[in-house]
Amino acid sequence: MEVISVETPTLGDRSYLAHDGQVAVVVDPQRDIDRIRTLADGHGVRITHVAETHIHNDYVTGGLALARAAGASYLVNAADPVSFDRAPVSDGDILEIGAALRLRVLATPGHTFTHLSYVLEAAGEVAGVFTGGSLLYGSTGRPDLLGPDNTAALAHAQFTSARRLARELPDGAEIFPTHGFGSFCSATQAQATSSTIGQEKQFNAALTLDERSYVEALIGGLDTWPAYYARMGPANTAGPGVPDLSPPHRADAAEVRRRIHAGEWVVDLRDRVAFASGFVPGSFSFPLDGSFATYLGWAIPWGTPVTLLGDTPEQVSQAQRELVRIGIDRPAAAATGRPQDWADGQPLAALRLATFRDLSAALAAGKDDGELVVLDVRRRLEWEERHIEGAVHIPFSELPGRMGEVPPGEVWVHCRTGYRSMVAASMLAARGRRAVSVDDEFDNTGAAGLTLA
Repeated sequence: MEVISVETPTLGDRSYLAHDGQVAVVVDPQRDIDRIRTLADGHGVRITHVAETHIHNDYVTGGLALARAAGASYLVNAADPVSFDRAPVSDGDILEIGAALRLRVLATPGHTFTHLSYVLEAAGEVAGVFTGGSLLYGSTGRPDLLGPDNTAALAHAQFTSARRLARELPDGAEIFPTHGFGSFCSATQAQATSSTIGQEKQFNAALTLDERSYVEALIGGLDTWPAYYARMGPANTAGPGVPDLSPPHRADAAEVRRRIHAGEWVVDLRDRVAFASGFVPGSFSFPLDGSFATYLGWAIPWGTPVTLLGDTPEQVSQAQRELVRIGIDRPAAAATGRPQDWADGQPLAALRLATFRDLSAALAAGKDDGELVVLDVRRRLEWEERHIEGAVHIPFSELPGRMGEVPPGEVWVHCRTGYRSMVAASMLAARGRRAVSVDDEFDNTGAAGLTLA
């Protein structure tokens, strides 16, 4: 028996393929199912079951498409109001996976009301449990994605579910969560790469705190989540099909300019340094080397056509793959090569990259009297923990609709690591503002001599 994790680090999730050398079950597959099918083929196993722990909020599932392609049973909670045929499962059900493996279904509400976990058994022994968004490494799934009216009830349910897993499973049972590796579906992020029930009993707040303390801490630590999450549940309930990953329409420079003038999003995939040194005026920087799809899906007005600009066709192809995972199925167009090739004869624009020491020096030189604006584009909880004294706070995802709140002057934009600051600086530049992107770690603010509040 082998359990193989399939990482999707840009969304902070894992899918799993468990097999006995002949047949396999796949748990919580991502939309681009070719990765799973290639993995199964490479191990010479046939996928007989595809299981969903819950109706996902952070990505579009590939479960239905994979089950249809493989001729497999698609396991979905009988209580989920889906609009497609599935193999309905409920608490206590047992499913044989070939001759050697079986899954036992446990109801573990908390992340959603209908959340399930699947206990994997081999040779009559518990090998592990697929916990989805229930018990994670050192954390649990967040309980607020179904709206504030349900948050308290789901938080209490999450506590009860974690305790059930700890009570009913042996300490040596390995945990295979879907979330916790960067996904905003997790209450906090995992520091471990693996864990067991016994280890979680020592460190997980759901298993070490009393119920009231756990619920208060869980709810008190929740921050905002990406705006596109609201669209994932309905898409998954409807039953998404196989994505089209064929190359998009190729745009010439004149078309790129027309799309910018039409208010569409022209997205530059190159790294921050390359973008800063020269870019098409009006384009936005969303480098492919970070959580590209999460941040793009968070900020874009849903349904806005997207044109991708990249160094190579491979870069555009990777961006397409990441976008289909959140339901942006087809780019309107794409172009590759050099920024000069996309500019339609116009001069390229440029942005300055700076450090927090540079910002400190600029403030000390007297540019804080209306000539310089410090714009913090981090999330609310990041801001509340500590921020630069005198800074303006607008989360990057809200910036397109709040440009009028940015005071006049040269805008020095910062976040925690530099990714969101470059996104925000490119948005400001597209509106004709003078922007500087602080490409630095926020932990360096103190050493730079900046005053924090």
